[in-house]
Amino acid sequence: MRLLFYYSARAWSGEARAFAAAARGLHARGHQITYVCSPESTVEQKVAASGHEVVPIRPDGWWGLSALRLRRALKGRFTEVVFVHTPREHKVASLATFLAGRAAVIRRVPSGAAAQVTERGFGSRLAAAGVLVGSEEDLRDLPVLKRLRFEPAAAPLGVDVETYDTIRPVPRASLGADDSTALVVGVCDHGARARAATMVRAVSLLAPNHPNLRLTLVGPGSDDEDLRMHAAALGLTKIVTFAGEREDYLAVLRAANLGWVVATGDAAAFACLDFMAMRVPVLAERGPLAGTYVADGITGLLMPPPDAPGTAAALARLLAHDDQRVAMGTAGRARVAREFTEAAMLDGFERAAAAAADRSLWKRK
Repeated sequence: MRLLFYYSARAWSGEARAFAAAARGLHARGHQITYVCSPESTVEQKVAASGHEVVPIRPDGWWGLSALRLRRALKGRFTEVVFVHTPREHKVASLATFLAGRAAVIRRVPSGAAAQVTERGFGSRLAAAGVLVGSEEDLRDLPVLKRLRFEPAAAPLGVDVETYDTIRPVPRASLGADDSTALVVGVCDHGARARAATMVRAVSLLAPNHPNLRLTLVGPGSDDEDLRMHAAALGLTKIVTFAGEREDYLAVLRAANLGWVVATGDAAAFACLDFMAMRVPVLAERGPLAGTYVADGITGLLMPPPDAPGTAAALARLLAHDDQRVAMGTAGRARVAREFTEAAMLDGFERAAAAAADRSLWKRK
């Protein structure tokens, strides 16, 4: 099949990573892949070496102009299916496919966001449309969308655990830690400020009795100025490292004794999978998304939201039992290898694309 992934944002994110992994994997399976992204962006830099075609197209300005730019990419490549994420991308792709006289559009809904989907976002009659969600749970939460031409499908996010075996941890000294330190690495994104603040408060409650405890925050929003001020007000400037967005993100996670996921959506899902694949127990706020990946008490702990004292108590129990952390890490690795494989994710994308590539369904109704 000839598939196009359209991702318009410049910044790297969980959604960009999902498309990048799907594009790379489907290309390896023999599909003709085009990844359209913003020129000179972080996304373009990260996907440029993937082996498939990468086409930079400016996404700014009037959405109709973006559609004309995308149309040129569609027309010359005989694309059959376009994958998008946002309502604007859906709108742009719908007009582009209509003008090109070919292709269907599949809107992928980020992990945990299925219940937020509305009919209005799928209102265009210009292109045959379908929906792809991140889990079977999301598929059950998806509202009925009358204008879809294809049955909604699920492609659970997954990873190849063997690719993590070659990742070496960053030097702990660069994170303000050493070999005797209990290092907690928290994965953030821009929507996680409140949960990150709860994490910092929980660490402040533990710090007096755990002098070897250190916290590193990594990911988008992890070096937020308000978060820094909050940590300073709690007297944590010497034990908290604000790492920000880093190219060696996975190497930072590899250095952790415990992984704490406060990010949202696909970023949270991938963070859970990353930690578990590297045998690191996972802490996360209790909720449907975290519950999909973290088996509470087996591969990590799910915390009540937002409860800094309760979270601190649970964290203290884990810090006191090395054998329990090792057992959780081992169970996490086994769970990812068994239930959240990259191959299963690619199968989901492939099934959705095969259904959307049926040209008899492209005709306007």
